[in-house]
Amino acid sequence: MSVTGSPLDRVDGIPKVTGRARYTADHTLAGLVHAVMVTSTIARGEIVAIDAAACERMPGVRLVLTPFNAPHLPKGGKAAADVPTAGHIMSLLQDTTVHYNNQPIAVVVADTLEQARDAARCLPVQYRPADAVLDFAQGRARARKPDDAGDSHRGDADGGLRGAAAVIDAVYTTPMENHNPMEPHATLAAWDGDQLTLYDATQYVTGVRKAVAAAFGMAPDKVRVICPYVGGGFGCKGSVWSHVVLAAMAARQAGRPVRLVVERTQMFGPVGARPLTEQHLVAAAAQDGTLRALRHDVITCTSTVEEWLESAALITRRLYACPNVQTRHRLVELNIGTPTFMRAPGEATGSFALECALDELAERLGLDPLALRLRNHADTDPEKQLPFSSKSLRECYRDAAERFGWAQRDPAPRSMRADGKLVGLGMSTATYPTYRSAASAMVRLLADGTALVRSGSQDLGTGTYTVMTQVAADALGLPPARVRFELGDTAFPGAPVSGGSQSVASVAPAVQQAAAAARLRLIRLAVADTASPLSGAPLEDVEIVDGWLQRRSDPAQREPMSAPIHRAGGRAVEARASTKPGKERQTYSMHAFGAVFAEVRVDPELGEIRVHRVVASYGAGRLLNRKTAHSQLMGGIVWGIGMALHEKTELDLATGRVANANLAEYHIPVNADVGAIEVTVVDEDDPHINALGTKGIGEIGIVGVAAAIANAVYHATGRRVRDLPITLDKLLD
Repeated sequence: MSVTGSPLDRVDGIPKVTGRARYTADHTLAGLVHAVMVTSTIARGEIVAIDAAACERMPGVRLVLTPFNAPHLPKGGKAAADVPTAGHIMSLLQDTTVHYNNQPIAVVVADTLEQARDAARCLPVQYRPADAVLDFAQGRARARKPDDAGDSHRGDADGGLRGAAAVIDAVYTTPMENHNPMEPHATLAAWDGDQLTLYDATQYVTGVRKAVAAAFGMAPDKVRVICPYVGGGFGCKGSVWSHVVLAAMAARQAGRPVRLVVERTQMFGPVGARPLTEQHLVAAAAQDGTLRALRHDVITCTSTVEEWLESAALITRRLYACPNVQTRHRLVELNIGTPTFMRAPGEATGSFALECALDELAERLGLDPLALRLRNHADTDPEKQLPFSSKSLRECYRDAAERFGWAQRDPAPRSMRADGKLVGLGMSTATYPTYRSAASAMVRLLADGTALVRSGSQDLGTGTYTVMTQVAADALGLPPARVRFELGDTAFPGAPVSGGSQSVASVAPAVQQAAAAARLRLIRLAVADTASPLSGAPLEDVEIVDGWLQRRSDPAQREPMSAPIHRAGGRAVEARASTKPGKERQTYSMHAFGAVFAEVRVDPELGEIRVHRVVASYGAGRLLNRKTAHSQLMGGIVWGIGMALHEKTELDLATGRVANANLAEYHIPVNADVGAIEVTVVDEDDPHINALGTKGIGEIGIVGVAAAIANAVYHATGRRVRDLPITLDKLLD
């Protein structure tokens, strides 16, 4: 019986709940010392002087690295930015320029963490401040076209607007948001001659190796990166940030292993964020709801150091069957840290504007919001003009609407009440691209009848350990308890970044192929062994079932899979495989889809909003584990609740400092904020994406949730809030 798809408990669950799972900051090495970053207190300017000597005299302090004594790096520390996906332009103490508040400007190393913290807080720094650009509203007048992914158009948007029965012309905004995983960024660096070992909290061990090697001008094989567990990443750990290289620099200068853990307040600026967006969306339709035109103009922010684009309009290009679509992206450079990937970058923010505008359009036409979306369902990709590899969106709409009770909705705003509260029902569509990259895996069949499987992937808590165990177990014919899957080490076969919801789609085929190759080698070993009951059997007549080698035609002829290995001297049977995408993307458009329905209850006097329930249905290919998949989708929905009602990074426009740079004042949902969540995944066969027919689901869960809640709030109150987060003050007169 196949275990792939079954709700197997997490194989890493017991180590985590018993405290045996070692996260980056849990690792220790002989002679370990501690580093603390010092960050700037101005938003722009120059460092005039740093009195390192004063700190070096403090107890336990071993080293103070500053721009005035840091070793010179190739290309002034910018070599790592050339590494695709992983590299950013980092602050590596190569000059005295300050580009944003909270920028790393020094590193203090001491015998204990407390000594390092004390010295870092006392480090005297003199600045020559300069005027900073912090106000997005003022900077938008200088918005520029990005270098990549700028404008697009199909058809004639202006022509489509003419003669339309209804037109919505509105501006929607989303704020800057910061990742706040339970585990902050952390790095432990140790040198052994010219060999560097890094324990790093990362979503991409291979990318860290390449970027750090580039920063130091080293060969990548001189760097080993280890990360068996990640305490949450959500995108911010998909890139290499300044602290990683700074830890390695400090370790080399101090001559000791160095551990550097980024403080919670330092998570705001130096390690990326979701940038704010201002989205002008125009939607036009005929009287029957057929879309005639969509225009989506996005202005978002980036740093003055380098370009980052939150491509919020991409979703508008491909989600609905509209003949006339025009999109545009523009960037405003601010003195902030460079933004980065944050769960469903682009789709999460863009879906808020698009899906709210469609609801406004439906009301203007007197149509049901679900009926409007069904009328404009895209049977093929309207942007690429390609068929979808699979698409179950209609089934998702039907399933979620039925379970939610959408048919009982009274469409009039403020028409529904329960327990003295205004009740609002809203919905939206979710979609996220299906990505796949090259990946490799190794399978080793051991003499004790177990299997060791390795791939240099990462597990962010998403279930990679578990689902790869299941894939390998099925391919080998072993029970999962006899398969050990290991990841998070650049010494293992390479795998892509755990981002873009691609780990399953990329790594699982490699694991499956490596396991199949190892199984075949074992079968060949058995049939060539005269002492085996399978000796001389045709290869196609031999299978492995529950750890037994047996003949298909006569299962009584069998032996434990460990037996031929023992007779061959105990040497493990090993195989490797590498897989990569083919030309299927030239033939098919690949996406996951979903439908999200939300019910909110709003206090009519206080404006307090509570999400009473969310019902969602998704089509995402074949699930490898229904339990971990449910967890991922539920987690995305909870994040969507936070996006809708809670999250906002408050940037002080006078200083450039984030005013709520902590978990007390940066609001995220807690248990009391989350109502009932009901998630289903429809059965979907996708024979084109990979051999297992599986898509990633790590990001689609957040897409559309904020819009569904915003639409529900409007239905409850009659007040349309187009600026996230939706707080009670925006509902009160």
